[in-house]
Amino acid sequence: MIIGIAKESFAGERRVALVPDTAGVLSAAGFEVLVEPGAGASAGFPDAAYQAKGAKLAPDRASVFDADVILQVRTLGANEINGRADLGMMRCGQVFIGMAEPLTALTEAKALADAGVSLFALELMPRITRAQSMDVLSSMATLAGYKAVLLAASQLPGIFPLLMTAAGTLAPARVLILGVGVAGLQAIATARRLGAVVEAYDVRPAVKEQVESLGAKFVDLGLETADSEDAGGYAKAQGEEFYQRQRQAMGNVIAANNVVITTAVIPGKKAPILVTGEMVAGMQPGSVIVDLAAERGGNCACTQPGQTVDVGGVSVIGPLNLPSTVARHASQMYAQNISTFFQYLCKENRITFDREDEIVRETLVVHQGEVVHDALREQLNSNNSTSQGESS
Repeated sequence: MIIGIAKESFAGERRVALVPDTAGVLSAAGFEVLVEPGAGASAGFPDAAYQAKGAKLAPDRASVFDADVILQVRTLGANEINGRADLGMMRCGQVFIGMAEPLTALTEAKALADAGVSLFALELMPRITRAQSMDVLSSMATLAGYKAVLLAASQLPGIFPLLMTAAGTLAPARVLILGVGVAGLQAIATARRLGAVVEAYDVRPAVKEQVESLGAKFVDLGLETADSEDAGGYAKAQGEEFYQRQRQAMGNVIAANNVVITTAVIPGKKAPILVTGEMVAGMQPGSVIVDLAAERGGNCACTQPGQTVDVGGVSVIGPLNLPSTVARHASQMYAQNISTFFQYLCKENRITFDREDEIVRETLVVHQGEVVHDALREQLNSNNSTSQGESS
């Protein structure tokens, strides 16, 4: 079986799906690994490093797409513009594994189905114990939470730790984390290591113990949150009435902090607004907001995705693709996740499609010319019904 590693074509994407060490592991297991020249260069992995581990360099990109299995960071669904250039090189029966924005990229999923390929979307990995080593969302969120704190620290016109000097005492920065998933927990830990006083809030009361174990204070807004977590451990979308009450209670908490880092995302949906323009106006000049939900529209009403904007003296940062800014370690983590998943799927030198297996069933989006994932099929059927209704 030949595994192809293509150079990422998404604008600004520096990660690579396999690093030399993981390529070496797969080569030693009997697979042929074919790497597009320069695929790992942006992450600090030269072509020679892959060759030293037993991988082969492809003469060009088209040769990589002759492989049986293509491992990518961003498949077509997560690379809507540039990814379409690869459609003509795909062949029936190929398997693609990578991130695919599956819950929002229905058009791209249909295009892959028409091409006759199979697609596994890593964002859909179920949050169960035996899938933890394959969970790319957790890996990338860890790095995003870390980097968000560094962005805030570099933008804040002060330092994070308490400092007692002959010139006087400098009070520690006060940092508020909104959303205590993997990114939020890493942000708490990083801000604490830098010496900040940290508070954190999440609609899921079950995370209070995790927050306090990292030395932060859990913010209790006194809201009813019993139905706030789905079976997979993700925060569930709430009604607008809940978010209105949440915003009313949150204003004073935000005003007391120098830095706010927001991380609240709902899979497949627009991010909820947690920080209103009025809350931003209530913050001290020089304060900083880092919105990790910027790619989903943002948790802050003032966020401009991909930009840093000044709102009455408050810096609102809307970073995009933060894991790519630490591409070397992001690629190492991603490569471990994707290679573990690939080996899990591969039985007797072929990919298995056992849809009785929860991991396979939940990640398989396209197979044998059809969109097979239940949630996507429902969306497609709903869209088709709406279209037919409008035409009639």
